[in-house]
Amino acid sequence: MRIRARHVFAGLAVVIVLAVAALAHTLSYTEECAPAASAQPPQDGFTAVIYRCYGSPDVMEFAMLEKPVPAGNEVLVRVKAASVNPLDWHYLRGEPYFMRLESGLGIPDDNRMGVDYAGVVPFTDRMDYCAAMNMELGYVLTVEKLMGIEVNNRVRCLRIIMAEMSRIASHLIAAGTYGNDIGSFTPFLWCFRDRETILDFFEETCGARLLYNYNWIGGLMHDIKPGLEKKIIEFVDYFEPQVDNLNRLLSDNFIFIKRTAGVGILPPDKAISYGVTGPNLRGSGVKFDVRKDEPYLGYEDFDFDVPVGLGEHGPVGSCWDRYMVRIREVKESCKIIRQAVAKLTPGDVREHVPKRIKPPAGEVYMRTECPRGELGYFIVSDGSLKPYRLKVKSPCFTIMSAFQELSRGAMIADVISILGSIDIVLGEIDR
Repeated sequence: MRIRARHVFAGLAVVIVLAVAALAHTLSYTEECAPAASAQPPQDGFTAVIYRCYGSPDVMEFAMLEKPVPAGNEVLVRVKAASVNPLDWHYLRGEPYFMRLESGLGIPDDNRMGVDYAGVVPFTDRMDYCAAMNMELGYVLTVEKLMGIEVNNRVRCLRIIMAEMSRIASHLIAAGTYGNDIGSFTPFLWCFRDRETILDFFEETCGARLLYNYNWIGGLMHDIKPGLEKKIIEFVDYFEPQVDNLNRLLSDNFIFIKRTAGVGILPPDKAISYGVTGPNLRGSGVKFDVRKDEPYLGYEDFDFDVPVGLGEHGPVGSCWDRYMVRIREVKESCKIIRQAVAKLTPGDVREHVPKRIKPPAGEVYMRTECPRGELGYFIVSDGSLKPYRLKVKSPCFTIMSAFQELSRGAMIADVISILGSIDIVLGEIDR
């Protein structure tokens, strides 16, 4: 009994201390921003905390911390408070602040740990962990370009198959979580159900479901198992009608359109000036895709279209256009996968993997089309076994520079729609 009583008193003491601390915290905000102390910040997907006032009693600033993101993602928001009703709060300005995401990416960047060329591949997986196949593919293609390595047809086709399946899986995450952000839960379940099948294929091939280390310099870790091509085609046959079902449930939903069309407009000229790429650029009506305009892996021999925003429900460049480009790209990826499977020929996937990776001295830059946009690798070689310098241009870091332009003057609830429509992954943004 004495032990239980001691625990009870200790618990009460902790509660009292926390309550006093919370009260002091609240009073400090009340003194700093008294006119807004009675107003409750919006809770639509964000935890919003009053940050400080700016002279005028009707201008407040909030630190909005997004819950679903697995690392620190803080957006500092200045709000025009016309009344104490959160629905009347108007968004004036947003400044994204990015905290540290520990993924080990600093190691290959300045090479303090002596990572060789092959050892960099696992680190590239961690930049965009939702599309790791595409991240590592861009890196190995850059090193192969520096070394003058030409892989055989089987490696090319398998790389394309894996990259396009990864694109589908990534866009399913984007569409499912975006619907959930807006308030529709069923599409989230549908998208993740089909994404699991793609991850099953990856696991069957390389043993991993998230970070793969599958693309090697000069080839692949393993060939696919016999019969996997048939399973992939069967999945594509099943999956294409599911995209139509998703459109009927979410894309053409009246409430979803109202929440996304006409919101977060990014005109074509602004998108180009900010250096936006990928679906975010094509959502603004600009028809640019590295696979078409600067093809690699033989993409020039494949028949597929490049979807762009058409402004069917409002101005071109809205949140709905950016979302819809990703949905339409999924169907184009299915077309590419069918053609790549048909083009598969026998061959050794490790035929051109060098025993010693030692590029000549020089520098190289190469870009590829990843699910979130143009991914560029710049490598400087001093002729040793380790890269002298390695820099990455990531599409997510670039699009965040346009965040203020996208969201200026929007309602607080629209900020969630805008942030979800640009589909960022913080592993790419971390600096």
